[in-house]
Amino acid sequence: MKLLLKNIVHPIYKLAKVMLSRYRLKRLVKQRPCKIVVGAGGIFQYGWIPTEIEYFNLLKPDDWERYFSNNSIDAILTEHVWEHLTKEQGIIAAKKCFQYLKPSGYLRVAVPDGLHPDPKYLEWVRPGGVGDGAKDHKILYTYKTLKEIFELVGFKVGLLEYFDEKGEFHYREWDPNDGMIHRSKRFDERNREGKLNYTSIIIDAWK
Repeated sequence: MKLLLKNIVHPIYKLAKVMLSRYRLKRLVKQRPCKIVVGAGGIFQYGWIPTEIEYFNLLKPDDWERYFSNNSIDAILTEHVWEHLTKEQGIIAAKKCFQYLKPSGYLRVAVPDGLHPDPKYLEWVRPGGVGDGAKDHKILYTYKTLKEIFELVGFKVGLLEYFDEKGEFHYREWDPNDGMIHRSKRFDERNREGKLNYTSIIIDAWK
């Protein structure tokens, strides 16, 4: 009996939660500036609007159309989302971001770094790796391959943090108020005593 009730109640609860989240997001996106976090996981800054895949999927045109009009978003932030998409899906998602961002709007993206010199890091983040969520990772980017995705659809891309082919780390000052990336040189607690144990490729892509 309990199992039967669970099988009935749980889907109803899940649907109600999605509907409530959709209603809330429709209200929030009216605020200006309109800055959204894709796949927030409950972590977001004041003034930013969190979203989750259950009610806002980057790959679903209907989800975009439900909440936004073309050229209406000021900024989009995604931290460790693009590696969960195939290359083809990543291009589709980039096109949608370009379509709905305002002229001069931007997208800040962070993904695991395929040129990180530490083998333990690479084993943690590679597709099928041992790290949290890595079983669902589809691609391990380098700064070149990530930059290419967004330039392909029309963005102008600036590199903020990344390792190059020689294992040298490159860093350009960026403002966390423009989109906080926690898995970064400055803000990841695993980086101690000058050792970069966990970093990301971080880019800004401007429309």
